[in-house]
Amino acid sequence: MRFKDRHEAGRVLATSLAQFAGRDDVVVLGLPRGGIPVAAVVAHALGAPLDVIVVRKLGFPGHEELAMGAIATGGVRVLDESTNRFPSVTPEIVERVVADEGFELARRERLFRAGRPRPALHDRTVILVDDGMATGSTMRAAVSAVRAEGPARVVVAIPVAPPDTCALLRIEADDVICAAMHDPFFSVGVWYDDFEQTTDAEVQELLTPGAVPRS
Repeated sequence: MRFKDRHEAGRVLATSLAQFAGRDDVVVLGLPRGGIPVAAVVAHALGAPLDVIVVRKLGFPGHEELAMGAIATGGVRVLDESTNRFPSVTPEIVERVVADEGFELARRERLFRAGRPRPALHDRTVILVDDGMATGSTMRAAVSAVRAEGPARVVVAIPVAPPDTCALLRIEADDVICAAMHDPFFSVGVWYDDFEQTTDAEVQELLTPGAVPRS
């Protein structure tokens, strides 16, 4: 299955989440930036509030597109076991990458939250949405951050991912709902006709209270 764009992916994903529609205990959290357009469509379809959980991928120095882990709001850090196979990636290098990404995480937290308090997640069903998963590092960090808030249930919802990544997330989340699984996977963008980068301004607009995602 391919998607025209993130908005279509959100519509397809929302059909798999219909069981959560109209419930007052549900909150949808999108991972910025690309997960927010998908999450906005899902939240609108379910009649649930939309908010953001800021997560940053930790890329290998010189190969930043490859994830060696991720960090999330609340000091959460997830490191991929594959990092141990690269002796050149010392603990000092990891800490430097964490510090650099921590600055960007804090910037986005201030920008996207715009002074709004974080949503109350205790005893709620939290649906975590991104535009796709490759290694799952960023989503694992998001799950860990949400778990610390004491939710009743954590549901990972993504349009596309490889089967082994979904299996990994099922260990940590209460449920994983994926509209399309592919093996071989290659990358998230391969499964979209339009995978243009989502801007900060687009994220801010979609997170504005009362905003309605375009059809």
